Amino acid sequence: MAHKYDVAGLGNAIVDVIAPTEDAFLLEHNVAKGVMSLIDEYRAHQLLKVLPEGREVAGGSAANTMAGLASFGGKGVFMGKVRNDRLGDSFAEGLKEIGLDYTTKPATDGAQTACCIIAGTPDGQRSMNTYLGACRELTPEDIDEDAIAASAVLYIEGYLWDEPGAKAAIEKAMAAIKQAGGKVAFTLSDPFCVERWRSEFRDLLDNKIDILFANEAEAMALFEVDSFDEVLQALKPWKGVAAVTRSEKGCVVIDVDEVHVLDAFPVAKVVDTTGAGDQFAAGFLYGWTRDMALPICGKLGALAAAEIISHYGARPETSLKTLAAKANLL
Repeated sequence: MAHKYDVAGLGNAIVDVIAPTEDAFLLEHNVAKGVMSLIDEYRAHQLLKVLPEGREVAGGSAANTMAGLASFGGKGVFMGKVRNDRLGDSFAEGLKEIGLDYTTKPATDGAQTACCIIAGTPDGQRSMNTYLGACRELTPEDIDEDAIAASAVLYIEGYLWDEPGAKAAIEKAMAAIKQAGGKVAFTLSDPFCVERWRSEFRDLLDNKIDILFANEAEAMALFEVDSFDEVLQALKPWKGVAAVTRSEKGCVVIDVDEVHVLDAFPVAKVVDTTGAGDQFAAGFLYGWTRDMALPICGKLGALAAAEIISHYGARPETSLKTLAAKANLL
């Protein structure tokens, strides 16, 4: 059956505001170097006023995955909450520019659009200050059931599970895709996120999820084990497809009786690993929605991850479709 969309993405809508700075800027404005700090709305407003002119990119984990899907030539729709402010307009326009549909109506009151203010210094360090804002206010009313039903796969960012309203929105979205005969893909997002919601994530795994994305640490946290071999043993009885990434060791794709161990794509220099997992999911889902063999799906994911870690930023700078064709994967 043909679908209007390959993937419907559900995640936090965050605008990355990226600007080059010097160490003196970090010291003057009390910005912790090389780490991610959560900030409030007032702090975000103050930093945006003094930050040197940079660029704005529609970000967030699932949105980055959808951008990767679009770079492969896939069709996608994204749902995530912004406010009707300048950054909210920037987020919507950013998705439109790369060919993605965006169906969530902006909030007319409440918190401002979420942003991640990224100060880059000449030594390659990225100092991130994240204000979560409106993205935490996603509700079931923001779910476009028609768009989800028109998709082959619903892809969900695990971070959303932290908010009760977003959790209810996820439940509604999963019901819509299941009723339409589609698949649910879920990324664990972060080991600490898994620690907070392990029992509920395990319940989702048993009853709702068809495709699981995780890195090695997240998978070990989910099953409360100390080795990757134990992760494999825990996943073998599961009836879905799991894609577990292992950094430079590549990835392992498991589907009932199939276990595919795939190498990472070579990279001349690892510059920034931010977004590697997001882009792996993009490549994998692009292959999956085109009925490609699981090893090819995994290789497409690995290729996308390799592209993203070769430069700063969590969005592809080179057409992933072109790279995949050169690698004889398309």
